[in-house]
Amino acid sequence: MSTPINILVTLDAGYLSSLKVMLWSLAANNRNQDFHIWLVHEKLTAAQIEEVQDLTDALGWELTALTTKIDLTDQPALIKRYPPAMYFRLLCGQVLPADVHRVIYLDPDIIVINDITPLWELDLQGNMLAAAAHRGVTKLVDNVNQLRLGTTTSYFNSGVLVIDVDQAREKIHLSDITAAIEAYHDYLILPDQDVLNFLYGEAILEIDEEVWNYDTRKYLVYQTRTLSKHDIHWVMRHTRILHYCGTPKPWDATSDSKFTSLFLNYQQQVQRLLADLKPTEA
Repeated sequence: MSTPINILVTLDAGYLSSLKVMLWSLAANNRNQDFHIWLVHEKLTAAQIEEVQDLTDALGWELTALTTKIDLTDQPALIKRYPPAMYFRLLCGQVLPADVHRVIYLDPDIIVINDITPLWELDLQGNMLAAAAHRGVTKLVDNVNQLRLGTTTSYFNSGVLVIDVDQAREKIHLSDITAAIEAYHDYLILPDQDVLNFLYGEAILEIDEEVWNYDTRKYLVYQTRTLSKHDIHWVMRHTRILHYCGTPKPWDATSDSKFTSLFLNYQQQVQRLLADLKPTEA
């Protein structure tokens, strides 16, 4: 096995099932790569963490679960209404051990369909983060968000991030985040993502969304933008990460998109694997 790639996940119990699917897809398409999974949470139970541990043990990976709490006691009510977990990915530098210098953060509503080693090896060019911007056919979304947030950069999606943890320890602070929320809460639509862009947009290296953070809702948009060159065959060869943004999620009964069945297939595979791991009754 090669040196482990650090994967950061932050979630509550509602996303445990989809997390297992994501991890299984990561393993299935990166067979010669070792991973260390850093699970940052606020109140998962020991039994829930054990569910994830069963899978990572079967894959031969190390899992480190870190319980953390964001103290919002002295914060205004408008800040307290946001779930503390939304801060965890940005504040990972305050949580992860000092010997962790880089992580790839992955949302639990994604699947990995090809090798992600190039993302781990990406030259950040001095930037603190790398992320993709989800655009339409034009850059209208960027322009709207620049007006809304007063920024000058692209509007980056927070679901897939490469994080220079050393820089994050130095530059990302809860006080800055809560101050931004308090000052601009009337303009925030997706608070954690908006804060990422507002405070740290200029420290983000842009990566290709169709490769590293493919919005599964936008197949026709990508087709239009590339004059039909990026069809489903292109996606399966070149895209590394599919992101099931928005709703319905692929595990919901109402989901019936072009990419739903791919998720459900990985879901079936990991469920069968985990069932096989359970001891049979005598």
